[in-house]
Amino acid sequence: MTALHEVTPTTHRADLQPYTYERRELVEPDWRRFPGWRDVTDTQWRDAQWQRVNCVKNLKQLRTLMGDLLTDRFYEDLTADQQHSATMSMLVPPQMINTMAPTAPLDPESFTTAFLADPIRRYMIPVHSDRDPDWPSHPHSARDSLHEAEMWVVEGLTHRYPTKVLAELVSTCPQYCGHCTRMDLVGNSTPQVQKHKLALKPVDRQDQMIDYLKRTPGVRDVVVSGGDVANVPWPQLESFLMRLLDIDTVRDIRLATKALAGLPQHWLQPKVVEGLERVARTAGRRGVNLAIHTHVNHAQTVTPLVAEAARTALEVGVRDVRNQGVLMKGVNATPDDLLDLCFALQGEANILPYYFYMCDMIPNAEHWRVAVWEAQELQHAIMGYLPGYATPRIVCDVPYVGKRWVHQLHEYDRELGISYWTKNYRTGIELDDPEALNRRYPYYDPISTLGDTGRQWWSDQA
Repeated sequence: MTALHEVTPTTHRADLQPYTYERRELVEPDWRRFPGWRDVTDTQWRDAQWQRVNCVKNLKQLRTLMGDLLTDRFYEDLTADQQHSATMSMLVPPQMINTMAPTAPLDPESFTTAFLADPIRRYMIPVHSDRDPDWPSHPHSARDSLHEAEMWVVEGLTHRYPTKVLAELVSTCPQYCGHCTRMDLVGNSTPQVQKHKLALKPVDRQDQMIDYLKRTPGVRDVVVSGGDVANVPWPQLESFLMRLLDIDTVRDIRLATKALAGLPQHWLQPKVVEGLERVARTAGRRGVNLAIHTHVNHAQTVTPLVAEAARTALEVGVRDVRNQGVLMKGVNATPDDLLDLCFALQGEANILPYYFYMCDMIPNAEHWRVAVWEAQELQHAIMGYLPGYATPRIVCDVPYVGKRWVHQLHEYDRELGISYWTKNYRTGIELDDPEALNRRYPYYDPISTLGDTGRQWWSDQA
């Protein structure tokens, strides 16, 4: 008989688990594999200004960079998308392009096939064949799908939650992602979308934001965003942050920047590092939590430079660097892809996996979006592998409600793909609405995920 304290030896069989963790060293792909960057030095690559100047903004620049690596069929597909579907203009930093198809063979047919299938390419350089041919846009899609501009209390300042605001300082980014939730405002106009513009001068807009926050002591949390704070001249950004830190009721400040991953060179510039340290030390003395929130969607983009930028921010006193990714088909909507990304972020780059948002209901985004039930299955699949504090929540940003964990829905009609959600607070435009807390708010699955009955119902509605 085996004593209670005795343990029978067993062999842990990792291959029997649905997911097997394997530590992978971060790698900076060799940019010299691209004909247009054959002579680019390490010093040039680490230079933020070189990265900005050499962003790819159009087909001509992409052809010059790629040489003969991409076939004509790719450029025809890309041209069709830009003419008929794209909601964001092209702007891709070298850092991001270098993470696309990093190990693909360099003959045109093989490279084109790998490039088309690449997850980073899918959201940074979308092509027409990516889009859903039957339902490219959901009937309930909207340019400002979260109604952020409706909730502006002054230009660029969205007061959506009781204690939190979003401050949009600029309407530009160092890179333009095809799925951008702020495609209504951010970036250059496209043939499909005439963008709205911020009207006030930056200094006047910031003055109005600071004045509102001084007059609204219930706000304790400010997300400083855009666009991207990396596109705000550093002296201007530092001045705004120091003014925020002078407001006693502000206790959390979050800097939103895709550039930590897409242009880490920006966050490694000495003038930015030194300025960030001044802000972080001031925040520390005043007991304010200062964090950076970045946007990484796939493990391929987590490179040594990204890890260096995150580590540098933490070393100069930023409390946390967190990731808010977007869940997208063809990019990261599998358990393996999500876990690979989270382990690269948490284990190798000191970036905390925080949220994965379901892709918002903007026009021409249906090929990226997942259904609520698919998001629920993904949340279940990633539990138990990561430390609890580093296990990201998958959230649905429900119009007029806000972020909700995907299991928090009130009711779900799977056949028609309509989920209903409730909330426990009023947005800034509902303060006098007596029914705001009793109402059910709908959210819609992609029609392509429905059965025949559901698809037919939506066709009849259309």
